[in-house]
Amino acid sequence: MAKYMSCFDIIGPIMVGPSSSHTAGAVRLGKMARYLLGENPRKTDIFLHGSFRETYRGHGTDLALIAGLLGLETDDTRIKESFRLAKEASLDFSFQPADLGDVHPNTVRFLLEGETGYRLEMQGSSTGGGNIVVTEINGFPVELYGNFETIITTHRDVPGVIAQVTQVLSRHGINIAFMRVARKNKGKMASMMIETDQSIPQEVLEEIKELPYMSSVRLVGKV
Repeated sequence: MAKYMSCFDIIGPIMVGPSSSHTAGAVRLGKMARYLLGENPRKTDIFLHGSFRETYRGHGTDLALIAGLLGLETDDTRIKESFRLAKEASLDFSFQPADLGDVHPNTVRFLLEGETGYRLEMQGSSTGGGNIVVTEINGFPVELYGNFETIITTHRDVPGVIAQVTQVLSRHGINIAFMRVARKNKGKMASMMIETDQSIPQEVLEEIKELPYMSSVRLVGKV
């Protein structure tokens, strides 16, 4: 039996349709990619897997993904105009069918480039009822749902880094709801994802950025 967390998992979010999984979830995935990029996107190649690949035009998934990249909400009536809005925002995009392996049928992979030239790869799935899960960021496996403010770091895999970050949060009275770490190789680059109960002030983010061995620090809001 499916496990539901709230009534919105059953009836879906407030949204522009037609489908909570193919439209609302797609908007949230696009918005999450924008957050992770950290700047206005200028170019993206979007790879569609499974049901997304087969039905994206009919369900408006293509319009929804672009709308999310532009920062629109799931109930924004301009979703259907997102291609025009993307042109006005100088966002070039393409959609390509893909086989992304043994993943959820509603899965998408973004290759994004921002206005400064920064590049991001993100893969995620729309899991029903408007819910999403991001499963990979720049080659690191993650599990990000967009329900909390989240700090995402890339750093050297050396002893003490995780403790330093959690000490900063503790000193500012910020409670960690969930935390996950990943690395590609021992002693090389690693990633940390911290979901918090409280909002993260900018000064806290700056303090974490100044810690030793930090390569990048992103703050991702709720989507």
